[in-house]
Amino acid sequence: MTTDHFSSRAPGYCQLRPTYPAELFAFLAEQCQGKELAWDTGCGSGQATTALANFFQLVMGTDISQAQIDQAPRHERVRYQVSQAGKVDLPGESCDLVTAAQAIHWFNQEAFFQEAERVLKPCGVLAFWTYSLARVAPEVDRVIDWFYREIVGPYWPPERIQVEENYSSIPFPYKEGQSPPLTMVHLWDRAHFSGYLETWSASILYAKGKGQSPLSELNPVLQKAWPDPNEKRKVTWQLHLRWGKKDTVP
Repeated sequence: MTTDHFSSRAPGYCQLRPTYPAELFAFLAEQCQGKELAWDTGCGSGQATTALANFFQLVMGTDISQAQIDQAPRHERVRYQVSQAGKVDLPGESCDLVTAAQAIHWFNQEAFFQEAERVLKPCGVLAFWTYSLARVAPEVDRVIDWFYREIVGPYWPPERIQVEENYSSIPFPYKEGQSPPLTMVHLWDRAHFSGYLETWSASILYAKGKGQSPLSELNPVLQKAWPDPNEKRKVTWQLHLRWGKKDTVP
C-alpha cells in the first residue's frame, strides 16, 4: 500500500517543494526509443509530470492523493489519475518511460515493478530518483542537520531509510545504466526555506503528534544562521538517479 503523508499539506507542498532540473528529463528522454507516452507515478502535485510533457506527447500522472493532484498544474499533454503505484489504467506495452520522483520509498515496490513491466514497451525505460538533504552554507547546514535528526528525527517514517541510502538498497529489476551528475538549485529566502522544511513527512507527523508546527523550534535557531529574512541564498540538493531498460538482465 502506498503511504500518503501529504494530502493535508497539499497546497504548501506544491508551492514550496523544489523542482527538478531540465537536464534530468532531457537525459531520460534521450534514453527512450519513442516519445509517445510517459507514466509518472507518485506524481504528487506534478513537479516531474509537467516537466516530462516537454519531451513526451502524453504524460500520465498518478497518485493516491486527490488533494495533491488537485494542486498540480494543468497541461494539454498531461492527464492525471488517482491510483495506487502498483496499478494504472493504461494498456500493456504502451509506455516509453515510467518514472517515480522522490516517491518509490512509499510504494509497494514489488507491485510497482510488476506494473511497470506490464506497461513498458520493449526496451522502455524505468527510472526513479531521490535527493540528499539540502545544502546552503556551513552555518545553515548545521541547523538543517540538527532539525533533521534532533527535532523531527523521531518522526521520520521507517521508509525514510531508503532515501538516506540514496535508494541504493532497492533491488533494480533491469540492467542499470550510467547516470550523469545532477543537482537541483534554487534561490530561496528564509521563509521559503523554512516552509519547505515544514513539508517534510516527519514535520507533518511532528505537528500531528504535538499539535504545533516544528517551526516553533526551528525558526529561532535558523534566524541566527540566516539573519536577513529577505536574503536569497542558493539551496542545492544532489540527485540520485537509477534507471534501466526493460528486457535487460541485471
